[in-house]
Amino acid sequence: MLSLTTVALLSAAAAHGQFSAPAGTPVKDTSALHPPAGARVAIVEFADLECPACARANPILKAAAAKYKIPLVRHDFLIPNHIWSPAASTNARWFDAQRKGLGEEYRDQVFANQTSLYSLVMLHQFTEKFAKDHGLQLPFAIDPQGKLAAVVRADTDLGTRTGINATPAIFVVTANSKGAPYIEVHNLDENLYQVIDQALADTAAPVKSAAPKAAAKKPAGK
Repeated sequence: MLSLTTVALLSAAAAHGQFSAPAGTPVKDTSALHPPAGARVAIVEFADLECPACARANPILKAAAAKYKIPLVRHDFLIPNHIWSPAASTNARWFDAQRKGLGEEYRDQVFANQTSLYSLVMLHQFTEKFAKDHGLQLPFAIDPQGKLAAVVRADTDLGTRTGINATPAIFVVTANSKGAPYIEVHNLDENLYQVIDQALADTAAPVKSAAPKAAAKKPAGK
């Protein structure tokens, strides 16, 4: 789990417009570090919606996923003492169920407006407006049985089993690679595209050489 000192360092880095994740994740369980079915390369991220460094990373990750047309797989990893991120993550799961892509849009908007969401009341007002803008009525109790919150906790538990100790934790993952099955990216500004390029090269299908043409036979008697 993150210490308050680590959170402060991440916040300071984001405030100065720099992104450099803390040194390496001691990976214990690799079950989360693979692309979705049918993809040879993907970006896997463990993030907290209230984490300033995660907000800083989000547009960079979205741009890279769009440029390379690869999946961005996002997992919740709740940071202790963050006031509203558990509620925001639960809200995102509710929007996931309403319409394809809506939960992802909500997460993007939470990150983009993170500095103004300094309380649960502000988050609720923001979420109500987001729902209304998308033609939805937010229910009085968004998760009455706690099922969505349980999914968020399961994601956080997955991160713990993986060895995540800071957010954002970002990996480029591969399937059937000639190289590393996953690489953690520590500096998005400098290394993300380079790592993706290498992953795509390592997972490219081998180029088949053309079959040699049979030598033409000379006509008899010549």
